[in-house]
Amino acid sequence: MTRRYEVVYIFDSALEEPAVTEKLGRFHALLGEGVQPTVSHWGKRSLTYRLNRHDTGYYVVAQFEAAPTVLPEFERAVKLDEGVLRFLVVLAEAATPAPAPAEAAVPAAAAASSEEEEE
Repeated sequence: MTRRYEVVYIFDSALEEPAVTEKLGRFHALLGEGVQPTVSHWGKRSLTYRLNRHDTGYYVVAQFEAAPTVLPEFERAVKLDEGVLRFLVVLAEAATPAPAPAEAAVPAAAAASSEEEEE
């Protein structure tokens, strides 16, 4: 059974785009044959806080479908790469339904709290 995942990488900003693409190719090859991730290069951006003495990082977001059994080896390879400052793999949910409007819940909660205050 395959699941849809999304991974965000933050690479060292000193790496050029061809080097990042080569690393991504090696990482994604570990996911198995036939897996074609959708990759979006966000480019160099300022970090909110310093990571390993870096103020900027090269962001890449990839989405793919793979079996959960391949993730431990994939994550191990990414952790060992010195060019990756941070990464995060999450299970990408299918189109989730919009939550119920909170407006209906707020007046009921406010009414309940005002009744408690009056007592």
